[in-house]
Amino acid sequence: MKISIIVAKAKNNVIGKDNQLIWKLSSDLQLFKKLTVGHHIIMGRKTYESVGRPLPNRTSIVITKNPEFKIPEGHIVANSFEESIQICIGKNLEQVFIIGGAEIYRQALSICDELLVTEVDATPEGDVFFPEINPENWKEISREHFYRDEKNQYDFDFVIYKKTDTWIYQ
Repeated sequence: MKISIIVAKAKNNVIGKDNQLIWKLSSDLQLFKKLTVGHHIIMGRKTYESVGRPLPNRTSIVITKNPEFKIPEGHIVANSFEESIQICIGKNLEQVFIIGGAEIYRQALSICDELLVTEVDATPEGDVFFPEINPENWKEISREHFYRDEKNQYDFDFVIYKKTDTWIYQ
């Protein structure tokens, strides 16, 4: 099973503030949808609550330690990151996407196969950060540039990184 982290991060690794996205990037949202539709997406409870609902045409796996947490039928609650991965393995999935937040990204970094990173040309204030991408552990294999326009608040690059054979846990 291929495990992909998908994230939008600023130059200073900020990914959010007050449990919200901090930019408007229509092209990035379209990429996110194109890549994740038809797949399982794993996220923490706070990320799920910031989205506000299960995303259409995807199966959400929400990680929470709250045994009372409810999610609509057809979606799944897991008690840990490890349990969420075991659920996906048990379903014989070809690919799963990790969509946040910071703690889930941190846990996923050592076992994921690729990083799908929107690198936003901005340095906003924030309270949630993506871990530093170590170039010894990850090789950039593609980069596509998007320019700021009426639907995209900032310039950004969509970058795909693959894990190197020399990956070292940080």
